Amino acid sequence: MSTTIAFIGLGNMGGPMAINLQKAGFTVSAFDLSADALAKVKAEGVTAAASASEAAKGAQVVISMLPASRHVEGLYLGANGQAGLLAGLAEGALVIDCSTIAPASAKKVAEAAKARGLAMIDAPVSGGVAGATAGTLTFIVGGDAAALERARPMLQAMGKNIFHMGDAGAGQVAKLCNNMALGVIMAVTGEALALGAAHGLDAKALSQMMAVSTGRSWATEVCNPWPGVLENAPASRGYSGGFGNDLMLKDLGLAVEAAMGVGSPIPLGELARNLYALNSQAGRGGLDFSSVVKLLEPKG
Repeated sequence: MSTTIAFIGLGNMGGPMAINLQKAGFTVSAFDLSADALAKVKAEGVTAAASASEAAKGAQVVISMLPASRHVEGLYLGANGQAGLLAGLAEGALVIDCSTIAPASAKKVAEAAKARGLAMIDAPVSGGVAGATAGTLTFIVGGDAAALERARPMLQAMGKNIFHMGDAGAGQVAKLCNNMALGVIMAVTGEALALGAAHGLDAKALSQMMAVSTGRSWATEVCNPWPGVLENAPASRGYSGGFGNDLMLKDLGLAVEAAMGVGSPIPLGELARNLYALNSQAGRGGLDFSSVVKLLEPKG
């Protein structure tokens, strides 16, 4: 008998993840506020539900992929006088939250789930839209080891790497560490390419050199921020698709909050957050975060 999964949140990441679960043989009922998002997964065999509670009715597993802490807390704990999903799930159900949220929020929801006899892990992802589509995501997990083992078949249908980082909330802390590093590296890679271009260097040749030298990174080899360097990078299609600038801004803000909570200095993380905030104010919040290079490119 196939495991019945409710999948809540069908954006650029969640939609492909739900489809991969369906293709792997799981029975998936999904919900999103966007009718277009629902239509896309329905075309791939996923059942489209009229609400989150309808999707979760009778589900053995609930997976969520939502934008921010308030959405996750609202979904599971309730908001505006309405009960959350946790109240209606059968005892023993498994909850997997793949959103990137504040570690404190992850712990709060996990404690509420445990109090109701539910298992829960926080499992934010890395790998971007391409990884979600290809089923090659990395899952960064916090929570009980036994709950992770129950979740493993579902995670393996959506990704290829699973890292257990510790107790509830630990997955979120690790994800924020990764994305802080990514945000800083992308910004400084764009800065380096802009400096080279200002001196008349060809950005593609400079990138190729860096990609096999000590400056190599995901930003030079996979998501190069300079247009025309990599054909499939967002920069070469007007910075469309990919990981949005405002999502990076959100994650860096969470990293700053997490750092303040334990008194850990992150001077580069804070500087990077300011850069992505400026890029958002320049009207590029919805573009891929590599568009931060537009703040740095030579003028004229």
